Amino acid sequence: MAEGPPVGPQFARLGRRALAVLTLINLFNYLDRWIVAALAESMKHSELRLSDTQLGSLMTGFIIVYMIAAPLFGSLGDARSRTRLLGLGVAIWSVATALAGLATSYASLFAARAAVGVGEAAYGTISPALLADYFPRERRGRVFAVFFAAIPIGSALGYIVGGLVDHYFGWRQAFFVAGVPGLVLAALALRLYDPPRGAQDAVGAAIPGGHGPSLGGAARAAYAALLRNRPYVLTVLGYAAYTFAIGALAFWTPSFLERARGIPKAQATVQFGAIVVVTGFIGTYAGGWIGDYFLRVSRQAYLWVSGVVTLLAVPLTLVALAAQQAAVYWPAIVAAELCLFASTGPINSAIVNVVSPHMRATAVALSIFTIHLLGDVPSPSLVGALSDARSLGEAVLIIPLAVLAGGIIWTYAAWRGGRAGGEPPP
Repeated sequence: MAEGPPVGPQFARLGRRALAVLTLINLFNYLDRWIVAALAESMKHSELRLSDTQLGSLMTGFIIVYMIAAPLFGSLGDARSRTRLLGLGVAIWSVATALAGLATSYASLFAARAAVGVGEAAYGTISPALLADYFPRERRGRVFAVFFAAIPIGSALGYIVGGLVDHYFGWRQAFFVAGVPGLVLAALALRLYDPPRGAQDAVGAAIPGGHGPSLGGAARAAYAALLRNRPYVLTVLGYAAYTFAIGALAFWTPSFLERARGIPKAQATVQFGAIVVVTGFIGTYAGGWIGDYFLRVSRQAYLWVSGVVTLLAVPLTLVALAAQQAAVYWPAIVAAELCLFASTGPINSAIVNVVSPHMRATAVALSIFTIHLLGDVPSPSLVGALSDARSLGEAVLIIPLAVLAGGIIWTYAAWRGGRAGGEPPP
């Protein structure tokens, strides 16, 4: 690449390669993140003797570190080499995941899981901004649908791999199996091309990768601009309510199926993992495709799709968590997961499209900080605390309320954006 920046077919090939590598890394990102949910019951009854509140706090500690580190990596991602930061982040979280298998106390387990948040903050803030510079606006819904389809697949593999390795070898070995492959993925990230910022946007000059705005004052100005961007603020607030629900569901569903529905542990994690794989792939890809299709009709299509499918998920989620008969709650779980995953691609496309190309990593970072602060930082611990006080079957019933809030905010944002003229035409 010393001869000059790639163009035409060469750039397109680099974009496809980047999408493949970043999607694979995203899969392991969520495998590492959610394997702890599959291991929760074994850790609870191990020599560590963890309460439900402590189990929920493992996810809370990870998310707190993740959201605190995100603004730092967001600023770095708009100013420094994104591929180097990605490689560093993937290596950090992989080592931290493996270290959890060596924990000798709740404190050391908590510290290892919290450290995973540092590495994932680097990846989570930078990768969407990097992908946006490979693909034009009108293709981003589908591109992000592919990228974010790795979330349910990786999460499901976390349940499945974690459940199976735990069953046959123990929960400590499951952390080793999850963490080691990330070191290979870190090397792949370092080999990706870092395109100019804004390369695929018609408005604004492109900034070469690794030579973006300086830190400090520029970062403060970017955050101030984002807080004045009302479509961005509404989108992120809806995302926070959605994340509250998703965080609690993802962490507690395997335990809920075992305790409240009497399904054996290994069966619960594998069955739920299989549902997440299928519904996640279909729902995420369909949502991205539908969002791109209706973008021809409405500039607020991404928000409309996200809002409507999330509102459809409200009664389905309630039935999934309240029904006692397997013939009722299993179909409801499938339908609810399809609707919830359908908003993933469109809502992330909405976030990167509604801000300047030169502050996308910062915008994603602020989004990460907010959705976790208001979302899955409190939700796993809150459900755990309610479970300790009452029962897990009662505690999870707060989840449909959060789904409702997210759907209402996104639908309002779409309606308001349409009346106000919304974002610039694609």
